[in-house]
Formats: sequence, C-alpha cells, structure tokens
Amino acid sequence: MSQQLGGQPIIILRQGTTRNRGQEAQNSNIAAAKAVANAVRSTLGPKGMDKMLIDGMGDIVITNDGATILKQMDIEHPAAKMMVEIAKTQDDEVGDGTTSAVIIAGELLKNAENLLGQKVHPTVIAEGYQQASIKALEILSAIAISVKPADHAMLTHVAETAISGKGADAYKDLLCDIVVRAVTMVADPDGTVDIGHVNIQKKVGGKVEDTELIEGMVIDKERANPGMPRMVKDAKILILNAALEYKKTEVNAKINITRPDQVQAFLDDDEQMVHTMADKIVKSSATVVFCQKGIDDTAQHYLTKAGILAVRRIKKSDGENLARATGATVVNSIDAITPGDLGAAGLVEEKKLSGKEMIYVSGCKNPKAVSIIIRGGSEHVIDELERGMHDALMVVGEVVKNKKIALEIIPRSIAENAGLDPIDMIVAIRAAHEAGNRTFGLDVYEGKPVDMLRAGIVEPLRVKTQAIMSAAEAAVMILRIDDVIASSRAQGPAGGMPPGGMPPGMGDY
Repeated sequence: MSQQLGGQPIIILRQGTTRNRGQEAQNSNIAAAKAVANAVRSTLGPKGMDKMLIDGMGDIVITNDGATILKQMDIEHPAAKMMVEIAKTQDDEVGDGTTSAVIIAGELLKNAENLLGQKVHPTVIAEGYQQASIKALEILSAIAISVKPADHAMLTHVAETAISGKGADAYKDLLCDIVVRAVTMVADPDGTVDIGHVNIQKKVGGKVEDTELIEGMVIDKERANPGMPRMVKDAKILILNAALEYKKTEVNAKINITRPDQVQAFLDDDEQMVHTMADKIVKSSATVVFCQKGIDDTAQHYLTKAGILAVRRIKKSDGENLARATGATVVNSIDAITPGDLGAAGLVEEKKLSGKEMIYVSGCKNPKAVSIIIRGGSEHVIDELERGMHDALMVVGEVVKNKKIALEIIPRSIAENAGLDPIDMIVAIRAAHEAGNRTFGLDVYEGKPVDMLRAGIVEPLRVKTQAIMSAAEAAVMILRIDDVIASSRAQGPAGGMPPGGMPPGMGDY
C-alpha cells in the first residue's frame, strides 16, 4: 500500500501485505460466512446428518452439534471466524441453537448480497437488519408461552427438542426424564440453574439404557485404604480442605540427635501429631471423610481402625458439589470441625464401573448437586450423548429460570435435511399461519405442517432471541467492512531468514 507525494511513492504497509476494498472485500467476507453456514446447515433438525472431524493427530469426533463442529474446524478466514464466534456465544449463553444462529446469519448475508448487487448501500442494509432484529424479538416475546417450573411434561418436551437428532432419539424418554429431574433438583430457590452442579461421568461399556441419575454425587476416586469399609449406610459426611498428614516445618530447621532413642522419640512426635488429627475426626462422629488434600499412611491406619471410609485428593469442584448434595460444610481446619458441619447420605459405597472403582454418594435428601452416569458401547457414542444432554440441561435450565418457550423455526433447512421439498413445505406452513394457526410448524415424519405446541416441539424463548441477536450483529458487522488489510508474515533479517536460521514457517507447528 502506497501513496504518491510529489511523485515520490510513500510506503505505508509492509511489503507483501494484501488489501481488498469495497465490493471485492464484501463479496469475499460474505462468501466465507456463507461457506461456514453451509457447512453446518445439513446437521439441522431431527433428520440432520452428522459430520466426521479428524484433527491433525488423527483423533476423530463424530457429531452434528454446531458448536462442536465449528470449534473443531481449522478456520483461517477472519469473516468465517466471526461466524464461529456466533456459535461460541450462543453455546455459552444458552447451550443450544448454535446451528440456527449461524444459518440465520448466513441467510441474512445471502440476502444482503442480492441487495448489494442492486447498489443498495451496506449501511442501509445494516440499519434494516438492526430494525428487523428488534421487531423479531418483539414478535417472539408476544407469541412466547409461559411455563411453570413444576410443569414436568413441558420441560420434558423442551429437553426432547434439544436432544432430537443427536443420536439419542431411541432413548429420548429416559434421557429427557433424567435431564428434567436433574435440573429441577439443582435449581436454586430463585430459579437459577448452574449446570456445573450436574456432575456428568462418561463410562464406556454397557448400554445407553444403563445411563442413570444419582441423587447425590459420584466421585471418580477409590477408598484411601483397602481396609476401610466398602459401604457405609446412613453416612455422616465430613468434607475436609486440610491435609491429614504430618505438617513439615515452614522454615529450614536443624535437629541434633545424639542418642538412638531420640530418633524414635522424634518419629513418635510425628505420629502423635497425626494421631491427634485423626482422633478429632473420629470424635466428630463422621463415618465418611472426603479430603481435598492428602491422607498419609499413619492417618489412614487410624481412620481404618475407627471404621471410617476416607477418600483423598478429590477435586475442589467435587468437594463443593458434595457439600450441596449432602448439606455438609467444607471445613478448612481440623480444629474447627463442629457437628453442624457434617452432611448426610443414605448410602456411600465404592463400586466398580467399567473396570474402575468409584465412590457413589446416594440417597441424599433434597440434593442441590447430582450426578449423571452416561453409558454407551463406544467413546464416540457417549461423547455425542454428552453433547446432547449438555444442550438439554442448558435449555431446561433456561426455561426454569425465565419461564418462557418459543416454537421451532427455520423450516426450510429442516425440510431439506429430511428429504422433503422445501418450497412445498414453506408454502404449506405459510398457508397454515395465514389461516390463524400460528403454532404450526413442519413435522418431518409426517411431511406436513402440524401444531408444534401440541406435538411438544418447543424451545426456550432465549434460544431464539439470542440466535437472532447474535446473527444480526454478526451480519451487520461483516456488512460494514469495506476494506480488508492482511499483513504479510513477519520476516527476519537478511532476506527473510529469522533468528536461528530457520526458513519462514518452519516454527509454525
């Protein structure tokens, strides 16, 4: 890029920099954005197809989840990356509708392309899309339907809509019932749902029907010592964020030992310190201890002798969820244990699952954290089940919080993916709407418009509002770009050789 000044060219940008301006830049950006939308379009709907993604290491992911597909694709074009950001935002905010959001953005840009060809200014198109987005949100709010958090049937329909087409249709009833029960259990009194309190464990082996909800927690650990009880009924649970081991001195210290008996006395002091800590736990009347730090051999000996089941080095998040599930308080000092800090569970048991020992904490009263164990015949199956259940958990949580649902849209792509004539289907749906049947949409199994509300095809209002907002914002941002300046790779001294003598690009792995 250069400018003329008195006949002398002034170099502004690095040599090798490329620049696209005006219509050329817009066409390039729109084409890249449309390519991303087309890449995920075939996955939409209950009859959508899957994508197989293979990374540079040869690892395979098979999915039709839009967010996962776009996350795994190695996308370079800046406008295409903006489409990926839509999917990421949609997934982070509401957990579902990622494909819808990307497709809407792609369609907005496709229509903008025609308008640009008719010499309509990009700013005019952008303003039109912003106004249309506001109007669409108003219409969605007007047709949304209120749902009570206790309406188990409607929440199940919401979960079914999210999980459809994700390889779990045959087990939809079981999985959606698990999702709704999990969300309603962990919901706070104000309706807020943090799905981080639903602990998902994936275990290859068994059948999908073996997937189960544990009203409590499953910890991917085993007993600290095989001599400890494998099962404790009516457990009193202590959750400890302190080490059960000899405390080393904080500063360097030198100990002079002049007689052999002094060695034994020194060791006895260490053991007595640990014995005192273990004794305080025994006196607390705890029968199960979950420790976020270490439990040394001496402490294990005393706890085993007292018949206590202890688990060491559990994750901090597991400790917090255990506290929510059992009603316990995480204790940071062994000296500060009180009876009120203990939680309760009907059963704590070490069980083997897929060849690995795990600790089940079940039979909790009013658990505010639960676990779902997903089973399946292969890693790919359970990974896709997890993605489907994650989406379902997010959308059911959204309805419990905001109490509004909206009807399924984007029928054209759904019709195409089901092998139906999209034009015939769109005409039939429009005719139904003009006849006053506003809740009608496309049934891909019947191949005709039906009442989506009666069929139970419903989604949270926010899935749609977020998709429209994100799509419109991205389309507007891409439309307003009229100049793309791409810098060349940084060149090293002496003819492009970087320090160290490697040719450009050799370090980029």
